[in-house]
Amino acid sequence: MPFAHFKVPAGTITAADKQKLIERTTDLFAEVYGERARATTVVLVDDVIDGGWGVGGTVLTAAVLNGDG
Repeated sequence: MPFAHFKVPAGTITAADKQKLIERTTDLFAEVYGERARATTVVLVDDVIDGGWGVGGTVLTAAVLNGDG
């Protein structure tokens, strides 16, 4: 069962964007593994709360990502 897990900053993508991630990821797995994989592909899109993640030891917030912080 192919599995993909995306974590995105909360509020940065729309429901339509999430749908696009799910559809295109499923399409990609079907391309790689064959159509038989489509029915069992699992794609998770998690919204991470503001300040709930970081890079290089720095906590990232929406303000930091937008260049305001």
